[in-house]
Amino acid sequence: MSRPFGSAAELERRRRQAVQAVAQGESPEAVARIFGVRRCSMYRWLKHARQPDGLAAKPHAGPTPRLSGEQDRRLTALLLQGAKAHGWSTELWTCARVAELIRRHFGTSYHHDHVGRFLRARLNWTPQKPRRHARERDEAAIAYWRQVRFPAIAKQARQRDAHLVFLDESGYQLTPTVRRTWAPRGSKPVLPCWDRRDRVSAISCLTVSPKASRTNLHFNLMPHNVHGEDVVAFLKQLKNQLGKPMTVLWDGSQVHRKSRVVQAYLAKHPEIVAETLPAYAPELNPDELVWGWSKYGRLANLAADDTDELAERIIDELIYLQEHPHLLKSFLKKTKLPLAA
Repeated sequence: MSRPFGSAAELERRRRQAVQAVAQGESPEAVARIFGVRRCSMYRWLKHARQPDGLAAKPHAGPTPRLSGEQDRRLTALLLQGAKAHGWSTELWTCARVAELIRRHFGTSYHHDHVGRFLRARLNWTPQKPRRHARERDEAAIAYWRQVRFPAIAKQARQRDAHLVFLDESGYQLTPTVRRTWAPRGSKPVLPCWDRRDRVSAISCLTVSPKASRTNLHFNLMPHNVHGEDVVAFLKQLKNQLGKPMTVLWDGSQVHRKSRVVQAYLAKHPEIVAETLPAYAPELNPDELVWGWSKYGRLANLAADDTDELAERIIDELIYLQEHPHLLKSFLKKTKLPLAA
């Protein structure tokens, strides 16, 4: 007779139920037959029932771990050094590479299929997609801009009673941005879509009012790449809508710095002050999060029939942001810029 299946708690409940049946007058032999156990097991349960916690669940401790707690900590330190530090050509930890690292340093062999479970259960590691980090970044300059330069810009804007305007441009491809989705195991979803370079370009800005710090979103769409003329048209529209001076913060792209039409317009309108964000620091511009929120969240896996449908969906999502200013405030908060300084 094989051992019954079930958790330790379930087996304990089964033992107590059998002992209770005997206590209520049933014969041990009949109870053993009903529960599908040998008589000797039934009598053993009755004997244990006379002892404190004699029938308590005793979970199986499982096999002895091959690595000790100290070795787990050493392995974590080795993994944090990165895969290249251990001779591999890329910073990619696969289960096979981790198994090889364990074999090298601890003389213990793990099947690579088990390594994933080991990493989750013992080290609390999970598979993650790395975030790219530009080598060209000047971390000291970025920190200085956030902590010193931006508070001065914000102070000058308040003195001028000017809106802070975080401006950026982006594009939405007709070919969808593909993200993970739930589906039956072993059945990969198929997303029918156009494999063309058709796109919709967009320019937008997240604004912060000078006194009440109210946020808003303004945007324009166009069927071509954004040119200097488009930036000027957007600034004119924004100037009319806000009705106050502006301090525009944008990146150092050529359409901002080297466009003659943009520079000529700014020269004619001193009430519009332009400030350039540090290079390779998109996290300082909350308008970047407008694109990320819409492209990789709300519009992910959108297989539009044409650019007209794509534009309609983009407008719907950007209007949604206009109607939910708490989301815009969360984008500002994500930048960690000291707006109240």
